[in-house]
Amino acid sequence: MDELTPLRRDTLDRLAGRVAVPGYDSAALRPGIVHIGLGNFHRAHQAWYTHRLMQMGLAQDWAIIGAGVRPGDSAMRDRLAAQDWLTTLIELDPAGHSAEVTGAMVDFVPVTDGHAALIARMAAPDIRIVSLTVTEGGYFIDPATGGLDTSHPEIAHDAAHPDTPRTAFGAIIAALRARRASGAGPFTGLSCDNLQGNGAILRQTVLGLARLSDPGLAAWIEAECSFPDSMVDCIVPATGAREVALARAFGIADAAPVTHERFRQWVIADEFCAGRPDWDRAGAVFTDDVHAYEMMKIRILNGGHQVICGAGELLGLGTVAATMAHEGIRAMFQRIAHREIAPHVAAVPGMPVSDYIDLIARRFANPEIHDTTRRVAFDGSSRHAGFILPSIRDGLQAGTPVEGLALVSAIWALHCAGRREDGSVIEANDPLWPSLHAAAKAANADPQAWLDQVPLYREVRGARRFADPFCAWHRALQDDGVAATIATYLARQAA
Repeated sequence: MDELTPLRRDTLDRLAGRVAVPGYDSAALRPGIVHIGLGNFHRAHQAWYTHRLMQMGLAQDWAIIGAGVRPGDSAMRDRLAAQDWLTTLIELDPAGHSAEVTGAMVDFVPVTDGHAALIARMAAPDIRIVSLTVTEGGYFIDPATGGLDTSHPEIAHDAAHPDTPRTAFGAIIAALRARRASGAGPFTGLSCDNLQGNGAILRQTVLGLARLSDPGLAAWIEAECSFPDSMVDCIVPATGAREVALARAFGIADAAPVTHERFRQWVIADEFCAGRPDWDRAGAVFTDDVHAYEMMKIRILNGGHQVICGAGELLGLGTVAATMAHEGIRAMFQRIAHREIAPHVAAVPGMPVSDYIDLIARRFANPEIHDTTRRVAFDGSSRHAGFILPSIRDGLQAGTPVEGLALVSAIWALHCAGRREDGSVIEANDPLWPSLHAAAKAANADPQAWLDQVPLYREVRGARRFADPFCAWHRALQDDGVAATIATYLARQAA
């Protein structure tokens, strides 16, 4: 493609012959949603569902305003502002690539200290939903209690300075304070992060923080606002030079294109206090039982990512697809998913658990998706806590096997020691990396030290049915290497 067209509203007619473009006038849309943590996943998922409604002539008053609370979010704002908030979505499938331009987003709040602009925009009466993707570790959960970590410096700051918060939750509370005073009323808080019961967790964080500074406001939020659970699913790699080049192959000069797989799922509890778009008309599912869907997805897909990514990192396999091309890792995923995770997961309508495992294996193996093992392994302290530990607990309680999950935990411990098998350094990849790295180094001499020092294992470290194989696998990994240890595990299971 020789001619490149810059992505802007006034060039969409030039792109229409090459890719699908919005059939609606983005400039005429009216806002209804503020989304905090606007990255690739949101643009490929929630924004796409809204875009599809707009293509039907619906949801014209539900346009999205992006927002962020980190200094780095300003760079995303600048890139999107230069292209009128438009996004090129590129679907990557082994059968071929396709692209479309979406325009459901119409603005991005400036990122400033104290978040005054964000608070003001959320306080405006046209905003009826505030949604978030702030990562699994972004909700300030105390690992010891499961409640709000009130000792965290960011939470302590927002409790003491509610008018100039640092966190997204402090900004939400400040906006709701203004809405109560103005009569604008409540809005729905919609978490789109990979957390089981994410709506309940968002509610816990918002109410817990509000109670620290204004119990009366907290009571009003609890009575008036809603926080529906939701389950989201779509594999969306980070954007780099390859993704920019893919957009250019379609003739589009897009500084922030998004690639994604040919699969999306969004399951939502229908609990919206101030209205909502009819996302079900674009393929989302509204249900009274989000838990069953999220249990299947979090345990098998998100848990499956943790099963394979640590081994991939230690072996220098850079992508998820590369790990699934490794015969041992692929077989380990299948064995653990079927034997140690599936017994604790119920089927959902139209999808037996065994079929879902096979679907996830195919999605992971898609060679067109360059999803890095490093990205998937990021924040293991939160992801193992949310995606792996629950299956260990269930297995111990039910008397089902946990030996493979013990191996996964041992691999993560070795990963946190910071060296691949070829001697290269694994750079810090977790907010708690210093403490994890120290525990991992101690575990090289005494594997039990990992279980004793890492708080998430507090509930299971004394269970010999888990701790004994963990220690044995950790020693085997050091003595024999990752591939040989996985082969030993598979051979034992087949015997």
